[in-house]
Amino acid sequence: MDNAEYQREALNQSAFDMLTLCTSQLEKAIEAFVSHDSDLSEEVIHKENRVNAMDIKIEKDCEKFLALFNPVAIDLRFIMAILKINSDLERIADHAFNICNYVVEEENAISNKLFEAVDFKKMVETTKSMMDNITVAFVEEDVKIARKVFKKDKVLDKINIQSFNNLAAEIEKDPKIIREALFLFSVIKKLERVGDLIKNIAEEIIFYTDAEILKHKRKK
Repeated sequence: MDNAEYQREALNQSAFDMLTLCTSQLEKAIEAFVSHDSDLSEEVIHKENRVNAMDIKIEKDCEKFLALFNPVAIDLRFIMAILKINSDLERIADHAFNICNYVVEEENAISNKLFEAVDFKKMVETTKSMMDNITVAFVEEDVKIARKVFKKDKVLDKINIQSFNNLAAEIEKDPKIIREALFLFSVIKKLERVGDLIKNIAEEIIFYTDAEILKHKRKK
């Protein structure tokens, strides 16, 4: 194994470690929010520094690889994909961090009635399934698995759109829950954005593996 191949393998492992860490951050943040667990939230908040450190390291290692080896073709696509995937993962972790800040700052837990009103369980299950898809797709370079997230992202979009009216209806029944409902709506918006970031990662995996650019094509 020459030095370029060794450095590429090291970068691939670093990206996988980042993916694993950010997945854990997101899952713990969701669990902390649903159960209103401030201790678990503090754990996620504390690990945010580790996420940021990994983000900076991967970015610097990618820049070093570009400078030292002047990659072309698939190697260049690999580095470009890793840079973008790393950035999207860091943003996913930011959303997890912000969700946990809500839990720490807010005294009251969200009621099960409100969770049910917005189909929050389905949103959580869909988000976790999408993270599982991109993990498998990244490890196995499986384009078919990566493509599965596109339909699932539409599920998150639908829940996000419907949640406003559903929560408004609940507030009309009981105006005292307005603060609780606003916190929940904010987290729903964050999970919808997480879905968009996961979709971006899937597009980068497809770009790296098949040299297919989906970003603007999908917008059409």
